Amino acid sequence: MKRDQIFEFFRRLAENDPDPVTELEYGNTYQLLVAVVLSAQATDAGVNKATRALFKEVTTPEQMLALGEDGLKAHIKTIGLFNAKAANVMILSRQLVQRHGGEVPQTMDELVALAGVGRKTANVVLNCAFGAETFAVDTHVFRVGNRTGLARGKTPEAVEAKLEKRVPQPFRRNAHHWLILHGRYTCKARLPECWRCPVTDLCAYRPKVLERPAKRPVGKGVAQAA
Repeated sequence: MKRDQIFEFFRRLAENDPDPVTELEYGNTYQLLVAVVLSAQATDAGVNKATRALFKEVTTPEQMLALGEDGLKAHIKTIGLFNAKAANVMILSRQLVQRHGGEVPQTMDELVALAGVGRKTANVVLNCAFGAETFAVDTHVFRVGNRTGLARGKTPEAVEAKLEKRVPQPFRRNAHHWLILHGRYTCKARLPECWRCPVTDLCAYRPKVLERPAKRPVGKGVAQAA
């Protein structure tokens, strides 16, 4: 994808959604960090459902430590890998208290030193909480980057590096939000909805589905076979 195409790609996404935000629900930076850690291999909707009651009770790492690992597990048991995630949240909460006075740090190196925090999580926190122009590469961004030709790479780190190099102003601050939402709702994994995609003519994906598939009728024979 050429420079002018990349600019137009983001211009159209921005026109459709001028002020994109993360779909994770949180009240402060610590809660955002916890929510992103919990969101690994889970949906934002599933995380939100689990954290609504939790975040009414816990707003600081000190309160999380007071709740305890078993108390945390009781809140997040509907989330995949909740045992490992609960252990990481307790450790990172302790690290925040001991190393950072209970505050979430604002640098990549300090964030990835916390338990359960990788580059994607750190980039989300830096972007959403501190306004940094970072590019969090989740499964949606990885797929969209490779499928469209915007930022091809064999690893999330490679895609992140391409985005860092290629995304122009004034789109850098919100770029990863647009890509996540585009991948989640339009450029889907199994069947990209090319027929309603605002950037389909800029996309390198060849087997485009330009007509919406007809719904399969559910008749008597189908019901009997089921």
